[in-house]
Amino acid sequence: MITIGLTTWSEHPILNDGNMPVSLNAYAAYFPTVEIDNSFYGVPRVSVVIDWVKKVPSSFQFIIKANQFMTKHDLRGSHEISTLARHSTFDNFVHSIEPLISSNKLKTILFQFPPFFNLNRENLDYLFDIRKLMPHLPITVEFRNSSWYHKNNRLITTKTLRQLNFTEVIVDEPHSLNTGVPFYPVITNSNLTMIRLHGRNNQGWNNRSKNWRKERTLYRYSDEELSNLAKIIDKLDKKSKEVCIIFNNNSGKDAAPNALKLIDILNLHFKGLSDRQLSLF
Repeated sequence: MITIGLTTWSEHPILNDGNMPVSLNAYAAYFPTVEIDNSFYGVPRVSVVIDWVKKVPSSFQFIIKANQFMTKHDLRGSHEISTLARHSTFDNFVHSIEPLISSNKLKTILFQFPPFFNLNRENLDYLFDIRKLMPHLPITVEFRNSSWYHKNNRLITTKTLRQLNFTEVIVDEPHSLNTGVPFYPVITNSNLTMIRLHGRNNQGWNNRSKNWRKERTLYRYSDEELSNLAKIIDKLDKKSKEVCIIFNNNSGKDAAPNALKLIDILNLHFKGLSDRQLSLF
């Protein structure tokens, strides 16, 4: 099975006759899954999560990003927290997403680690700590430090993630010898394989100006690039129960058009979507 979605639902005007914000219900008329990023900044209230559940079809699922304290982003900031507080964040997070868990609407929890989270004994141990804190939940990890992909480390990375039943994100982003991580199509959990597409804007990705966060995902994949990705997706689909592709290249509102094009290339027809109130064209 192949599923396709976007990061957030509100910022894709092509789904709403050119207008923003787009409602969750309107988004769910086109895609069977969405990635929630706001949870990185603050654990959502249970009431908010319940509202999400009410607005989508029964088969719709959410990818929810782990909170910044769960991914240790605070270690390079001015507000480093204690181990006890970190574990408390895990408890609060699990409690907050219980409506997704009980309704089978949680696809996975996405741990997007910071660039300084490199492969060492301490960080490997932390991956095991995460599994202990969330023993039965689906977990996906995205590394942003190239040490996890080094030829001398690749085996331990894959072995560890398979042992923990974690899905490793296949990342598509600008990559050089000094920055970024490579596109590495590996399956570490046969239940779910995930590809996150950040775009290939080398200049915007590597030039950390004041507008870096807005410009780094300013990229539209060409039809040729999407066709090449489709070939890889087809191969992964033969070995995985589900391959989920998330488009994050939305600085120029290109994520939805690219995702819809990929759906067309792969000849996908999602069942159980919301009713469309307006025609896309």
